[in-house]
Amino acid sequence: MAEGAQSAPRGAGTTRRFLVFRVDQQSYALPADEVSEVIRVPPVARVPQSPKGLLGMGNLRGSILPVASVRALLGRAETGASQSARAIVLHGAAPVALAVDAVDALVSLDAAEVETRQVEAAAAPGELLRGAFRARADQDVTKVLDIQGLLAAAFVQRARPKRATSLANGRGQLPGPEKDGVVARRLVTFEVARQEYALDLDVVQEIIAAPSAIALVPRAETLVLGVAAFRETLLPLLSLRGLLGFAAAEGASGREKVIVTAVAGVLVGLLADRMRAIVHADPRLIDPTPAVLAARTGGEARIKAIYRGEGGQRLISILEPNQLFREDIMKRLGDEGPAIRPQLAAAGDDRGNETPFLVFRLGEEEFGLPIGSVDEVAPVPEQISRVPKTPKFLEGVVNLRGEVLPVVDQRRRFDLPKFPGELRRRRLVVVRTERHRAGLIVDSVSEVLRVSGDAIEPAPDLTGEATRLVRGVINLDKGARMVLLLDPAELLSRAELRSLDTLDAATARTSL
Repeated sequence: MAEGAQSAPRGAGTTRRFLVFRVDQQSYALPADEVSEVIRVPPVARVPQSPKGLLGMGNLRGSILPVASVRALLGRAETGASQSARAIVLHGAAPVALAVDAVDALVSLDAAEVETRQVEAAAAPGELLRGAFRARADQDVTKVLDIQGLLAAAFVQRARPKRATSLANGRGQLPGPEKDGVVARRLVTFEVARQEYALDLDVVQEIIAAPSAIALVPRAETLVLGVAAFRETLLPLLSLRGLLGFAAAEGASGREKVIVTAVAGVLVGLLADRMRAIVHADPRLIDPTPAVLAARTGGEARIKAIYRGEGGQRLISILEPNQLFREDIMKRLGDEGPAIRPQLAAAGDDRGNETPFLVFRLGEEEFGLPIGSVDEVAPVPEQISRVPKTPKFLEGVVNLRGEVLPVVDQRRRFDLPKFPGELRRRRLVVVRTERHRAGLIVDSVSEVLRVSGDAIEPAPDLTGEATRLVRGVINLDKGARMVLLLDPAELLSRAELRSLDTLDAATARTSL
């Protein structure tokens, strides 16, 4: 860019430098001292219900910053991405990146050559200008944008509501649901060989996608799959199929998940065929393993208890990590085993300061909710009863184990296109706030992540209404992946909360 700089004749005044760029064939400029750097437009995580001028949040060397479209700020139609498109990063305590069609040059000219008196007359609809100039007589007029004015007009600042607890504070989680004075037991369920198994959520550190890179351990049992990188350390991976006495799968389906748990102070990864749900189990419906199964030496011996859900139609085998492994299995990790153990033990030392988040997807974007606000994850019921005269975001109500539950389609709530597939492929995330319990229909639930508070970056302020909704960003894979953390209490607007209040009151009267 420096070699393209043009120098205008200088007078006795102060020399000024401008970065010149193009948007919709028009030449614009910004004072060079307001520009931090010029980069390629980064991949962005789109923010739900944000102003149209906000493309999303991008990553700049590990820091999150909003990426705004100058086209949209000027009221111009968006076009597809091009090779010449660039992002101009502005200086400031809260940096912003501006996506433009192309960056042309860095020009220096005398301050007297910048016209500032008649700029209002030269402004086209949607433009806010600070001046205009011609770098050369044969060039078109370049308009100096009042970019801060455009940003302020597009992104109305709203103070974040004060919350008694942080998203990254496990002590702020809502208490578990009760029924008849009995606190439910929270289980994470997964599928192995088409059967449903579960672990207590308290013993699950994370649920992550199966890694593509696994270092195979020589002379290991078939149930020891190898060692994978995990949080800057090594994680031994073991097959739940092997541990439970099933034959190895014929091939990968792409839905495999690794359940990270601790055994005797050592973190291990258990490979399951896929994640199923998070359920709140009535402890009165959990029975110890029948003696005839407990006495067997196969996979049945690993089952600690059985949960009788949905009136006995859904049997979930509950596993206990310490019962899954024999001592010799850990020793069979090979020569690296002794070196791995202390690393893994150290990796788990600070887990008490971490908060688990449930990660779900809507289209290509990933969102997170504190696990303490999630009651359960389940398939979307086939029967959803429509309710007349309710807001468009309300899909209807369902009967979930005797309780009438309002259901919100998050795609519709976030003004996203309709889901292209069948409803049964999506998932229902049941969320509780201090006022309501509702089911959120999402495209899929991908994993459970445990994150420390210092790993959560605050969301940039230039997000309009979404300022209330998005409370932070988890920056993963060196910026290649971002998870937007949602505040459960802000998922619905005040008007929508009043609608749910009315619906709850009507439901209560009907049940009397």
